[in-house]
Amino acid sequence: MTISDCSERELIARIQARLPPPPDWLLVGIGDDAAVVEPERNRAEVLTVDALVEGVHFDRAFVPPDAIGHRALAVNLSDLAAMGAAPRLALLSLALPPGLLIADFDGLVAGIAALAERTRVHVVGGNLTRSTGPLMIDISLTGTVKPRQVLKRSGARPGDTLYVSGTIGAAAVGLMMLRNSTTHPKRSTTGDTKDTEEQSRSGNVLTSVSPVVERCIQRYLRPEPRVRLGLMLARNRAASACMDLSDGLSDAVYQIAAASGVGARIDAGALPIEPCAREVFAARGADPVTEAITGGDDYELLVAVRPRTRGRLAAAIRHGGVPLTRIGVCTEDRAVVLSRDGGDTPLPGGGYSHFRSAEASSLDHARDDPARVEGSRAT
Repeated sequence: MTISDCSERELIARIQARLPPPPDWLLVGIGDDAAVVEPERNRAEVLTVDALVEGVHFDRAFVPPDAIGHRALAVNLSDLAAMGAAPRLALLSLALPPGLLIADFDGLVAGIAALAERTRVHVVGGNLTRSTGPLMIDISLTGTVKPRQVLKRSGARPGDTLYVSGTIGAAAVGLMMLRNSTTHPKRSTTGDTKDTEEQSRSGNVLTSVSPVVERCIQRYLRPEPRVRLGLMLARNRAASACMDLSDGLSDAVYQIAAASGVGARIDAGALPIEPCAREVFAARGADPVTEAITGGDDYELLVAVRPRTRGRLAAAIRHGGVPLTRIGVCTEDRAVVLSRDGGDTPLPGGGYSHFRSAEASSLDHARDDPARVEGSRAT
């Protein structure tokens, strides 16, 4: 059974069946021409939107449907986390190829719904249309934050300390491993191996990998947006600037430096590179530091902190659910450098760009450079 066997109403009903009940503040939801919500007083609305396009942001040959859905919502949640906002509601727009299997459609929606329920996001409407090309998932997400607690990229000052949450590099390795796995039977979302026509049309992924590699793969397939940490940073007013690492740590450092009018010095020895990533990069003869900071899809947070607010940072970390590592400092001059082996050199990379060249937005090009994650956002 494929999408072309169903009416739009039937597909909408399948979506609704997988979503949690609507909240009290939703006055009009799915089924009308538009959604209507009752705004909160003394709260700023934060708005973000991201589209995932098959062949640019994901490949169904090795990304399961539920992971596609999870990632589509996660990239938006990561934007809200970087602003310190509490997620609120989402609009879901899907452009569906007529040959898409209903099982894959259901899996995609299930991935969105599971993460939405866990992060208290309510899908209140959207749009379905037919695609004569690739599958596309477009999600608009809103959140709320007190106006004085909004986190921005532009607040860093010389002397501020730079921190990064979690670890970096794992997603780039996970993507590399998945790209190399397309000759293996697909692993279903339940862990069972199936060799049916439906599964083969959905793609192939690894069936047997070490726990170390599996961790990296899951970091790519199902990134964990740092929503709670962003909330705690905002509520404790602990950060002078913040940005997510969708396009890699190097890109985030350059962007915060440019927006804030400062330079930055990053300590290579302090970088929290995921052990599995360090091991894989080194085994391939690549520099783990360069690969980890220029790969994308980590969805961690880069945070600038004033020296006088480190106590507030400690409080945010206690309740944020993820550790932060000190990796550098903002400087008076505008240079962005990597400190390593007793010397400073320009920080490698400046971030992925969709539009730098025609080749830069193709999966074929990414296979030539497997540590660079394809399809990260340009915003």
